[in-house]
Amino acid sequence: MNFSKILTYWYSANKRSLPWRNTKNPYHIWLSEIIMQQTQVKQGSPYYEAFVTHFPTVFDLANANEETVLKLWQGLGYYSRARNLHASARYIAQELAGQFPSTYSELLKLKGVGDYTASAIASICFNEPTAVVDGNVYRVLSRYFGVDIPINSTQGIKAFKTLATSLIDTKNPGDYNQAIMEFGAIQCKPKNPYCSDCPLKDSCVALQKGKVNALPVKLKKTKVTKKHFNFLVVISEDKKTIFEKRSSKGIWQNLYQFPLIETEDILVSEGFKTEPKIQSYFKDLDFEYCLYNTKELVHKLSHQHLYTKFWIIEVNQLPKEGIPISDLKTYPTPILISNFIDAFDF
Repeated sequence: MNFSKILTYWYSANKRSLPWRNTKNPYHIWLSEIIMQQTQVKQGSPYYEAFVTHFPTVFDLANANEETVLKLWQGLGYYSRARNLHASARYIAQELAGQFPSTYSELLKLKGVGDYTASAIASICFNEPTAVVDGNVYRVLSRYFGVDIPINSTQGIKAFKTLATSLIDTKNPGDYNQAIMEFGAIQCKPKNPYCSDCPLKDSCVALQKGKVNALPVKLKKTKVTKKHFNFLVVISEDKKTIFEKRSSKGIWQNLYQFPLIETEDILVSEGFKTEPKIQSYFKDLDFEYCLYNTKELVHKLSHQHLYTKFWIIEVNQLPKEGIPISDLKTYPTPILISNFIDAFDF
C-alpha cells in the first residue's frame, strides 16, 4: 500500500466529525478554509456555524455591510481575512452571478485566496488533483521523507509543493488532501506525535534517524517590535464616549477603538497631563483621570507586541463627537478592546 492510500485509509477510520465535511458546497468549503487559516478547529468551528447561519448563501454575505461581517468575525484576528472574504463574496455575486469559480486557476483570482485555499476548494469540491500544502502537510512530508529545507524559504515552498503534487491521489484528490492535513493535525502533531502507532512508522525517515522533533525546519522569524499603546476611555457626564474607526491600513483596519495615543516609553500617571499628545487632544478641557490597569497588558501579534494601558478620563464635555456608552458592544472591535469593554463596569 503506497503513501497516499495509507493516509486515505487512515483518514476514513480516524477523521474528526466537522460540519464542513458533510458538504461539497464550494461556498461552505471556502468559508471553512478562510476561517480556519491560522485558527484552531475548536476556536474556528463556532465562527463557521455563525457565518453559515447569518449568511446562508454567497449573496447574503455579499449584501451584508462590512461592519456586520467584521463584528461576526470579532475575536478571530487577522481581520484582513474577513475584509477579503467580503470583497470576494461581492465579486462572486455581482461579477459571476453567484457562480462559484470551479478551477484552481479561477479560484486564485479571488481576493484572499492563495495556493493552499484554491487547492483545497478545487480538490474537495471539483475533484481537481491540486495538492494542498499547509502547516500540517509541511510537517508530515518533512518528517516522513526527511526533508530539512526550511519550509518558509522560497526553495522550501517550491520543493514541498512539488513533492506534495507527486504524491496526490489523482482519482480521489479531495479525500487525500483532507487526509494528509488531518494526519498532521491529530497524528503527526507538532509536539508529542503518536509515532508508536503511526501507520507510516516503518518507513518514516525522521523516526528512523531520531529527527522527529527537529523537523520541519523554519527560518528564524523577523524581530518582533514593541509598542506602547495608551487608550483614552473618555466618559462624559451624559454617559457618552468616543469611539474611532481605524481607517489606516493594517490588521485592525475599519475596526473601532478608543482614541489611541502611542508613546515611545511607558506613560506613567505623574506625566499623563503633561504628555504633549494628551494636551493636544484635550486642549483647554478640564478632566479627571485614573489608570485602569497599573500593569501593562501585553497583546501579542505575529509581528509586534502591544504594551497597553487604558486610561479612564471623566469630562463634562467630550473633545469631539461621541456615542452612547450603551452602544459600544454593537461595533466591531479588536479583541483587546472587546475584552476591556466586557471587563470594565461602565
